[in-house]
Amino acid sequence: MPELPDVEIFKQYLDATALHQTIDAVDIRSSSMLKGISGKKLRQHLQGKRFTASRRHGKYLFAGLDGDGWLVLHFGMSGFLKYFKNPENEPSHDRLCISFSNGYHLSYDSQRKLGKIGYTVDPQAFAEEKGLGPDALAPHLEMDDFKKIFSRSRGSIKGALMNQDLLAGIGNVYADEILFQSGVHPQAKANSLKEKSFKELFREMREKVLPTAIERRADPAQFPDDYIIPQRQKGGHCPKCDGELQQIKVSGRTTYLCPRCQKK
Repeated sequence: MPELPDVEIFKQYLDATALHQTIDAVDIRSSSMLKGISGKKLRQHLQGKRFTASRRHGKYLFAGLDGDGWLVLHFGMSGFLKYFKNPENEPSHDRLCISFSNGYHLSYDSQRKLGKIGYTVDPQAFAEEKGLGPDALAPHLEMDDFKKIFSRSRGSIKGALMNQDLLAGIGNVYADEILFQSGVHPQAKANSLKEKSFKELFREMREKVLPTAIERRADPAQFPDDYIIPQRQKGGHCPKCDGELQQIKVSGRTTYLCPRCQKK
């Protein structure tokens, strides 16, 4: 599932391709993915307008329109954006195709139809209405806020990191990496962690793991040698001690860890 780094990369892609172009047509090809708005209303909001800005909150991407309003995109399990001109380059699972006056198109592709397409007048109000916690890379998020959020959670620290109501943007894969880099066991109780562990988690999340993933275009083959993401497979080895990684279930999700480097 696309997590914060993936959606940030989609945001950068949208900024580099689709801003400041007049929208000529809006083709909604999977109306079941529309949330809180009809196809007719969405077309009325988009046609004749231009995207002038973008925002991201957690796993949600917002494309701002001149005048007012924002297109809302959530990418589900397999969603992505593609900007193209020639019909033969159109993605095979196009659910929303926006055509611009310059002859190009922006498609939202979602093979499994698990994403969401919507509209809001205010991204912040949308996030609050959805009950989303602060974005994991929000400038205003401080270590004390981070500690306060998770010290109230009675479940596992991995489950807490993936809980979008507490903190928005982190999913299964990057939760594992943040925990590994911090030396914290994923089954540790969030409210039992010491100050040092909270500081390590916050630092690794904000200064290393998420920024590195964005910089490396979320491509596991490009990640640093000390990351476990490229080793998330049967028989994978810890890049720090060379021990075999362990695979367990935490909060219903397949979890990779090093039992030597992440003591329970």
